[in-house]
Amino acid sequence: NNPDAPNKPVGVMMVYNNTPASVMALKKSGIKTPADLNGKKMGAPVFDAGRRAFPIFAKANNITGFQWTAMDPPLRETMLARGDVDAITGFTFTSLLNLEARGVKAEDVVVLPYADFGVRHYGNVVIASPKFIKENPAAVKAFLQAFTKGVKDVVADPAAAIEFVKARDGIINVPLEVRRLRLAIDTVVNSPDARAEGFGQVKGPRLTLMASQVSDAFGTKTRVNPDAVWNGSFLPTAAELNVLPTPKK
Repeated sequence: NNPDAPNKPVGVMMVYNNTPASVMALKKSGIKTPADLNGKKMGAPVFDAGRRAFPIFAKANNITGFQWTAMDPPLRETMLARGDVDAITGFTFTSLLNLEARGVKAEDVVVLPYADFGVRHYGNVVIASPKFIKENPAAVKAFLQAFTKGVKDVVADPAAAIEFVKARDGIINVPLEVRRLRLAIDTVVNSPDARAEGFGQVKGPRLTLMASQVSDAFGTKTRVNPDAVWNGSFLPTAAELNVLPTPKK
């Protein structure tokens, strides 16, 4: 929300309807709810999305007195497993599987998703610069149509999608990446909120709330204007955006 920024990107398609950011702690720490984070040592890289949004999570849950320990990304889960920090922030589908790779079972981890505790933020979004939108509107529209088709195929068959990744990067752990992709789809792409709002789209009141939370938590120079960060006019038709199946029970 820098008023002096020369070229501010605009969201044109929502991909992660919910932020994947979560607080994760080991059950043996005794942390069960956000209130238990008071006075605890938190860990995350300084640029981590969950850490940057933590002031909003903290304000929503009256968390005070915590302290941060910074580290390189590969050390985050290691430091939690070792007990160097009490809790970490990160994307659930990244940190949970990274902890498992370090010998920590999923059932031994407490996950506090931001989306479940007062942070009604959208997550990752397709963006474009105002200049590109103005000069290439047909390209923006065509890209979003192609991207939507890709999302439909990936959601329908995550394992097949990972095979395309393997063709480009032969050293990936296929079973692990299939699990990661399925977890991402289930938690932020094909979530209840996403099915209610429709893939690719946003709801005005929720976007306004998000803008207000960001403005308050970060003390921005000017209030974030939700109308200035979103342009949904290039989205495919409702029929084309109907890519999210109802999960099987």
